[in-house]
Amino acid sequence: MMSNSFNLLDVVALTEDLPAHGLCRGQVGTIVEELAPGVFEVEFSDSTGRPYAMAPVKVVQLLALHYEPTEVAS
Repeated sequence: MMSNSFNLLDVVALTEDLPAHGLCRGQVGTIVEELAPGVFEVEFSDSTGRPYAMAPVKVVQLLALHYEPTEVAS
């Protein structure tokens, strides 16, 4: 089970730049593995599905993206 309400294959966006990996805030990737509590391996692919980067990313650097309506917690 993955921690911090992220799951395997979740689509996420970076909330900050990761210059060591050539990635910038807003780039979209997919969680492919949990490396440690709160650290995920994220694969970044172009619009054709070709991967261009893999990076370990801390949960605080990720924003979950939703394609279906979700309820806002009050």
